[in-house]
Amino acid sequence: MNTFELTEKYVLGNYGRFPISFTKGEGCWIEDEDGKRYLDFGSGIAVCSLGHAPECIQKALREQSAELIHCSNLYHIPQQAELAEFIVEKIVKLPGKVFFGNSGAEANDGAVKLARKFFYDRDGNNDRFEVITCRDSFHGRTLGGIAATGQDKVKIGFDPLLPGFHHVPFNDCEALRSAVTENTAAILFEPIQGEGGINIATPEFLQTAAELRQEFGVLIMFDEVQCGFGRTGDWCGWRSISEGIEPDVVTWAKGMAGGFPMGAIWISDRCAGALGPGTHGSTFGGTPLGSAVALSVVREIEDQKLIEKIPALETKIRDRVSQWNFDQISGIRGQGLMLGFTLNQKAFENAEPSASNFLVKELMKEGLLTVPAGPGVVRWLPPLNVSEMEIEKALELTETVLTRLSS
Repeated sequence: MNTFELTEKYVLGNYGRFPISFTKGEGCWIEDEDGKRYLDFGSGIAVCSLGHAPECIQKALREQSAELIHCSNLYHIPQQAELAEFIVEKIVKLPGKVFFGNSGAEANDGAVKLARKFFYDRDGNNDRFEVITCRDSFHGRTLGGIAATGQDKVKIGFDPLLPGFHHVPFNDCEALRSAVTENTAAILFEPIQGEGGINIATPEFLQTAAELRQEFGVLIMFDEVQCGFGRTGDWCGWRSISEGIEPDVVTWAKGMAGGFPMGAIWISDRCAGALGPGTHGSTFGGTPLGSAVALSVVREIEDQKLIEKIPALETKIRDRVSQWNFDQISGIRGQGLMLGFTLNQKAFENAEPSASNFLVKELMKEGLLTVPAGPGVVRWLPPLNVSEMEIEKALELTETVLTRLSS
């Protein structure tokens, strides 16, 4: 049996997989079983920060796996401590502590636990347990994650959900104000929504959250699972929007270890004490091997000054797209190398199952990998070390497909 047949027979069918199987990659390029090469502007959905098979990750895996892979968080782990220092001092640049896990969903679940425990410790009861999130958000596939997510489609069939979540329209300051009550523990949202369609929070929305913290004492929690670790042109996605906001909690995963499973929560000194010994944990969180890989990634991003180069790359893309005259594309939005092409649905009237999936498949035929974000947006999430020539190639391939669809 080939890979497709083996997958259908033995692997749970919970993913809507595209009919392709990859075997190897290098940099921005990835190769399928038939030897066809693709320019990868999906990066495993914003995971492969340095592209495929970067030397720094290979070196970290070789050297650390030869020394120590796992030893449990019952003990101190040097690589974990160094990674936490890098995150606090160079990424967040605010006093706090870091918890390491394996995924974004796990990080967001931990953030919700923290918010509830913080107010339990302070007030001596569980009255303050509610979390406000936004419509079109995405916070993971655990029961807690889907309860927090502001998309009904992910919740169907999983009732009863974890209680205490209220969804408000994204960037609606008045709705956010109205939703906060004496039972609100935290406001949780993505500074840039990924799965929801590449929607950027406004500075006013961030400021409203800060004012509500001042008035009600709620925690501000940023889900930077997709937009964090340099993707927006700053280590922190929220700083690409507003410099003046200081969160209480930030969650990450995806790009922080370049493809190795890793998630994390930064917790400000204000509330870090709520998760003391015995309150939270993760068997595989922050292992010597995982921490060494993540360290290699963030140091490479820093040493190569990749974040500083991102604004110019974004400008190149936007300038080129602004010259297009294709009925299929109505605009482009996002920040840095987290960009969404918004689609004119009328130009895809017969597309199945959606306009975004249809265009992603057409681009794939031409040799360009992209990612849908809902029915009407196609994402570009290239590696942070993508070259200008590779961006030029991606633009050319996209133009070729749009020209063909227009004829």
